[in-house]
Amino acid sequence: MTFAHPWLLALLLIPAVLAVFLWKQGGRKVPLPFDHQPLKRARLLGFMLRCTTILPVLLLAVAIAILAGPRRFEQPRSEREMTNILFCLDVSGSMMAQFGSTTRYDAAMEAVNDFISFRKGDAFGLMVFGSSVLNWVPLTNDVSAFKCAPPFLRPEKIYHIGGGTMIGMALREAEKNLLYSSTGDRMIVLFTDGESYDLSDGKDVEIANSLKANGIKVYDVHVAEGGAPESVGVIASITGGEVFNAGDPAALKAIFARIDEMQKAPLKRVTPDPIDFFEPFAIAGLSIGGLYLLTLFGLRHTPW
Repeated sequence: MTFAHPWLLALLLIPAVLAVFLWKQGGRKVPLPFDHQPLKRARLLGFMLRCTTILPVLLLAVAIAILAGPRRFEQPRSEREMTNILFCLDVSGSMMAQFGSTTRYDAAMEAVNDFISFRKGDAFGLMVFGSSVLNWVPLTNDVSAFKCAPPFLRPEKIYHIGGGTMIGMALREAEKNLLYSSTGDRMIVLFTDGESYDLSDGKDVEIANSLKANGIKVYDVHVAEGGAPESVGVIASITGGEVFNAGDPAALKAIFARIDEMQKAPLKRVTPDPIDFFEPFAIAGLSIGGLYLLTLFGLRHTPW
């Protein structure tokens, strides 16, 4: 147990001195004729009277302790560490190709919204790219913007961003965004259906080493038939992520379940915080006060 204002405890010296003084003094003494008779002394009664006398002093001590602000530490607990997850979504024209019963774009957005609905406690961001980049949702715990995003980010509506697939540029921009997050793990989930010319000539290794140095993992979801580009696989491998091939919407959802399993949110031990601990002192004060009120009905010193 600790106290918010421990220096106030020095005032406990006052009730201690008063208690000693009252104990030794006893009640007022008035000589009466029977005092000179050989009567048996009531030692137990005298002890009880002295105890009754110092009850108000004990109340004063309890009041001082409460003013000092008693505290105790809460129970040690573990807290889930946040993971900063940035979705990089390819919105080039090819993302409108048929993918099962829907399009590649619609399947990807549906999978994103399903993922964030059960992945509680993380910060999510959404960036779309083609031949340029648009940061649509910054990293946030409020995922309501994701639910509203699909109609506005369709490739045919933001054609000025499409026209190409520049994965390298998108990953560099995503890296900058994730570096703003001061706590938690960092992860990029890349959705694309094609190759990128800006990852050639060793650019893939260069980007991957930078991401790895900043503790950012890349998971690539290839939303198309066939295998993912080799350069994207190199980035995922170096950063500690993985490449997934989604042949249909059902496989896409299974991929997110796999990512959730691989990227478990770590738990950290939280230092217990001090919290107010008035309860035992309040109970003691009420008990002492109630007992003292009862003694006033008869158990006190009288001069006769």
